[in-house]
Amino acid sequence: MKLYLVGHQYQYAVEQMMMTLFPGQKPEYPDTPPTWDQSMAQVELFTRGHEVVAHAKLWWDGGVYEAERSEPETNLTGGLEDDRVRQRVIRLAFYDAGVAALGQEPPWGALTGVRPVKLPTRQMVAGDTPQQARDTLTGLYRVSPSRADLAMDCAHAALSVIRSLEPKQLSLYVGIPFCPTRCAYCSFISADVKGALALVEPYVDALCREIEEAGAQLRAHGVTVKTAYMGGGTPTTLSAEQMDRVLTHMEQHLPLEGCVEFTVEAGRPDTITREKLEVLKAHHIHRISINPQTMEDSVLIEMGRAHTAAQIVDAMELAKDAYGGMVNMDLIAGLPTDTVEGFARTLEQVVGMDPANITVHTLALKKGAKLMEEQGKLCTPQEVADMLAYAENTLRGAGYVPYYLYRQKYMSGSFENVGWAKPGAVCAYNIIMMEELQSVLSLGAGGITKLVNPATGKIDRLSNPKYPKEYLESWERICQHKAQAAEFQAKL
Repeated sequence: MKLYLVGHQYQYAVEQMMMTLFPGQKPEYPDTPPTWDQSMAQVELFTRGHEVVAHAKLWWDGGVYEAERSEPETNLTGGLEDDRVRQRVIRLAFYDAGVAALGQEPPWGALTGVRPVKLPTRQMVAGDTPQQARDTLTGLYRVSPSRADLAMDCAHAALSVIRSLEPKQLSLYVGIPFCPTRCAYCSFISADVKGALALVEPYVDALCREIEEAGAQLRAHGVTVKTAYMGGGTPTTLSAEQMDRVLTHMEQHLPLEGCVEFTVEAGRPDTITREKLEVLKAHHIHRISINPQTMEDSVLIEMGRAHTAAQIVDAMELAKDAYGGMVNMDLIAGLPTDTVEGFARTLEQVVGMDPANITVHTLALKKGAKLMEEQGKLCTPQEVADMLAYAENTLRGAGYVPYYLYRQKYMSGSFENVGWAKPGAVCAYNIIMMEELQSVLSLGAGGITKLVNPATGKIDRLSNPKYPKEYLESWERICQHKAQAAEFQAKL
């Protein structure tokens, strides 16, 4: 779609709304004036009287659609808030024109971005009532009632976590960038263990060194760890001995004395053994993930998963026997060749296994994933909507409540990923990470440390090298980042 910006340079705001309403379109910025004979939009920002006004004009499918939104200039109070106001009227004007052209509204209305829960959470922290926060979602942003309910449930969970945060705390992420095989939907920087076997042991050595350095810096600055999460990749591609070594090193060197939860993604059932589960139990890991994604064997084959649905059942039974802690199970709605009926069968089986948490993801077509080349096999947006509606009804009926959610670019039908928990089983790390409530120190290849200043909302990022080989060769840079993160948190 050709885009013309007049009186402003809020390119990202316009592109976000274009992708929300017209996901197949790519932005173009021509040098020539608009001719209004093909797909294009002109978004103008100007002042009229005492108002800041956005006017959108959209040509789509042979018709021309116009809309206007405004806010009083008194809402321009300086700093970041001015940008928010201007971008809001731009997005809403484009949204109104786009909805007029399409004849329907998306589930999340005019909300863009990956963190829709931030809006009601911010309002309630500022003193608004839950009803006022919900009215903003459904009124100003035209979010559907069902999505507003999800967002409000998650906002209440976020408020509970916010009340528990302390200044000299952060959360911790440890990355294990290896997997048995690569799934068709995956774009993460992770290595197939068969092809990278020689790197695993040196990687564990380097990770233990980074753990030592991080622990020394945190203790020197009086900073402690609130929550910890080991992800990947698939952490249980490590042997039981390697896992024990990493966890022992963390206990010996990191300030985990006040850590309220520690989660390890066990992930794929073909990597889970009794010995590994016993190691996790011995180190008092609070929660593990066992992730079927689907219980349909034909869909597992299509995804490139080297396990069966029966192995998922076996892994859960083994976890109950050898581990005994909380278990999360991940599912994906919209997988290639899956059906609404197949997804319903999957969900019923997973609920029957009684995990503490169930996370329902919507398939996202990520750059670098094999599925980007096979879009013809995907479910339709309506099928995905039916899957998610079935999931919500079933999970609420089984006693689960939504506690965190996020969206992604390229997601089927512009829907969302939702974490569901039984009472008392909320994963605080997921809320902290997704809502950016607290600094997160990341260890390992591909880790991105986020330094969050709660007073200003500013977030700085420090990236570890993406690939295991680069990570092994970048010790000095890694050490500098650990010192920088500890200093930042100590000054809050």
